[in-house]
Parts: sequence; structure tokens; C-alpha cells
Amino acid sequence: MDKIQTMKHYWGIDLGGTKIEGVVLDETYKPLARLRLPTEQEKGYEHIVQQIGKVVDLLKQETNLEPTQIGIGTPGAINPKTQLLKNSNTLCLNGQPLHLDLEKLLNLPIKIANDANCFALAEAVMGIVPDELPNARMVFGVIMGTGCGGGLVIDGKVWNGKHGIGGEWGHNFLDESGGNCYCGKVGCNERIIAGPGLERFYFQETGTKKSLKEIVQLHRQGKDEAATATINRLTTMFAKAISVVINILDPDAIVLGGGVNNIDEIITQGIPKINDFIFNDSVETVFLKPKLGDSAGVFGAALL
Repeated sequence: MDKIQTMKHYWGIDLGGTKIEGVVLDETYKPLARLRLPTEQEKGYEHIVQQIGKVVDLLKQETNLEPTQIGIGTPGAINPKTQLLKNSNTLCLNGQPLHLDLEKLLNLPIKIANDANCFALAEAVMGIVPDELPNARMVFGVIMGTGCGGGLVIDGKVWNGKHGIGGEWGHNFLDESGGNCYCGKVGCNERIIAGPGLERFYFQETGTKKSLKEIVQLHRQGKDEAATATINRLTTMFAKAISVVINILDPDAIVLGGGVNNIDEIITQGIPKINDFIFNDSVETVFLKPKLGDSAGVFGAALL
């Protein structure tokens, strides 16, 4: 098979703590190839750079195509001033010129964005938003799971912002009861409405450790006041946190991703509570469940 250079194709890498996933999409966003290698972050920064290079080489072999540029999604973001990666939970990446080193290794332009931005971009361009709200111009993507993050897409493009933290939502102040966050601040969204924060609240109330799944089940059984208090805290604090996004950005759609957002009470109880906090008579924002699942990160990276 001869190399096809005239066909438009998009290359993306999702750089996670345990795996590096690569994809090549055709011009209709259909995957031509997709594969994974372990990150092996314990072997250090240079090893991760080489692993990304291996993923690209394997994708070349499988597709018989050559990339002209590559998008990469990663926890953290590039500091526009220093050109170094920051805020990554793969700690060996912090303070490193990742995109510059990859451009040197691959001899290609590299575009890096936060994984939440990649999630938002994928759902805005090829996911649930075109299906449900095709005229949406501004989309905010929320990830609530073991952590809490957000991404902002305007007219089909990621908004990175002056500091490279555009759309960052997990580390806005929400309530002092959340306690100290690893970021150095107190009461961040992530400390309160991400899974570990909810489990921690239940433990503080009862002295008993339960998973969030167990807490939800106990709440629905109606026999555990602490479980109900935990879910009420989730829905109220979610409403407060997302109301700030609506007041400032007023997006057309908000896509709710991550495991915590699978809790139906966020939709049935949390969204109505937003009315108590936004500067409007009613909530008209369209809330959507994601369509792409685990694929959103790597697809969004390709779309960068």
C-alpha cells in the first residue's frame, strides 16, 4: 500500500499516568489505527518521551501514513511564559519542555492541551454536542471522578487562555470545609465534589469508610442519614460550582463527564438547584451526557 499524503488525517496522543494511547483519524473522524503502550513513568521523563515516539512509529507502520502535526493531551498544561509543563500528576513531567522535546524527537509541530480540554473538544466537535445542539458555539466540559477538571471550547477550538489554564475548574474555591488541597489552596471544587472528597465527608460524619457507590446505594435506600447528607452536599455544591461557570461564561452546553457524573441525582437534583445561584430567572443551559466515553481524550488530542 502506497503512502497516501492527500487524504486528511489527524494524529493524537493521550498521555496518561499508566498508559499512552495513540490514534489516527481520517477526515470523517473514523479511527484508522489505535494502540496503547505503558507510560512506565517510574522510569522517568526521558523514557516517557521515547515511549511517545514509539507510539508514533507504530501508528506510522500500521497506517502507512506520515503525520504532519500531532496533538497531545496530558494532565497539566504548558505554561505560555516558560514553555514548561505544569500541574501534571505525572510528576516527572512538571518543569519539562515536553512539546519542545517531542518536536525535536519527531521533527513535527506538537500541540499540547490539558486532558479536560481534549475531552471537551472531542465532545464538542465529534461527540454529543453536534448530535444534540449542533449550533452550539461555546461548550464547557466537566470531568468529575477521582479528580475534578474542566475544559472550554469556543467555535470548535480549545481556549487555553493567558496562563494556559483556560477552563480550569477543579481548583476554584468552593467552600472551606473541603480543607487543604494538594495545589496549596483550601476548599477547591476537587476537594468537595470529586469522589474522594465525598467519601471523606461520609467518613467524617460516620467514622466508617464507604465507597461512593455504596454511599449512593445507602442514600437511595433511605436508611442512612449520613449518606443522604453526602449526596445532598454533592448536588448543592455542584450547583454552586457550576453556577460560577454559567455566570461568567454562559456556555451553550455543558458536557458532564467522569464517574461522579454517572450519579443521576446530579441531573435530577443538582441542576434544579443551580436556579438558586445563577444571575438569571431560570437555567437554560443545555446539560449533556458524553458520547465518546474513554475515547474522548485521545480523539480530542487528535483534533487539536
